[in-house]
Amino acid sequence: MSLRAIYGHRALLNRLDGALASSRFPQSALLTGPAGVGKQRLALWVAQGLLCPDGTGAPCGQCTQCRQVDGLAHPDLHWLTPITRPKATDPAKQVEDAQELLAGAMEERRDGLWYRPEGMVLHPLASVRLLQRIASRTPFSGARKVIIVGDAEWLVVQESSPEAANALLKLLEEPPRDTTIIVTASDPQRLLPTIRSRLVTLRVSPVGDQAVREFLENEKDPAPKGAALERAVLLAEGAIGRTIGAERNPAGGARAERFLAALGRGDAAWLPMVLGQAPWSARGDFTAFLDSLALNLRARVEERANDRLGAKRGVRALRHVERAREEAQGNVNPQLTLAVLAADLEALV
Repeated sequence: MSLRAIYGHRALLNRLDGALASSRFPQSALLTGPAGVGKQRLALWVAQGLLCPDGTGAPCGQCTQCRQVDGLAHPDLHWLTPITRPKATDPAKQVEDAQELLAGAMEERRDGLWYRPEGMVLHPLASVRLLQRIASRTPFSGARKVIIVGDAEWLVVQESSPEAANALLKLLEEPPRDTTIIVTASDPQRLLPTIRSRLVTLRVSPVGDQAVREFLENEKDPAPKGAALERAVLLAEGAIGRTIGAERNPAGGARAERFLAALGRGDAAWLPMVLGQAPWSARGDFTAFLDSLALNLRARVEERANDRLGAKRGVRALRHVERAREEAQGNVNPQLTLAVLAADLEALV
């Protein structure tokens, strides 16, 4: 299956085109922007341009190399995303296990599955060692190789020895001449400052509503129509990935609606839902639930646009949810987090 087309981002694509055409695209770059806005898709477009033998900027889309990237099958394209921690204790075996896990993840993406970090995943030390190993290799079929490190907030370098951490920083600062490293992160502040300082940052902004609308009309089957289409455009807030994520998490949406209804009844009617939340594994289902909760609250704010007080309370509620979502990326107790959130929201919804 081929990669989906890019919708929107025209100004950024023009800038990237110029950088590729003049060979000025940095060897170590960081793409940042809201979750679901298309950072990794844009990184793949840049990789396609770098590996295209045409060499005039934007990828031609027709050559063998471009078609291989489009099918995620180019031997000099390496895409590292968060994985579960390898169980092996031997460092060499850990790297092999990480390589197998990443190969399985790539196969899922070839089948067209949308990706988001779920469960207890991270970029473990084994992935860092694999990154260093890949960078040291000679390109297989051309003059260059491209490494994409997606969702780098999950990059674990503090686990490693000082020598290994320093080697990673040196790699980001001075990659081999035949290597380009593109890092993506929704929250660059969660990256170590020493890592951020070695990367050239490129901001990826949300796209316009028309780009989201065109994506839904062209890529969704069946495509939403009328009010359903406009609601999906509203909830996306310029991040097309959110429209796909909402589709893959219907249970989270229903749970969010029940939670909001319980909050509206008062008298701690939400307590049974809090007690039903597992007190471990804050990532995955719990963060997906918080995403759905935020989408519901955004819709309420839009509906209350003419009610100034109601809209202000909705925005305050949304901020509480977004703060809980940030906390859920760390080592927190999701049951306790949900209890605090419910108490904060009870007077606002």
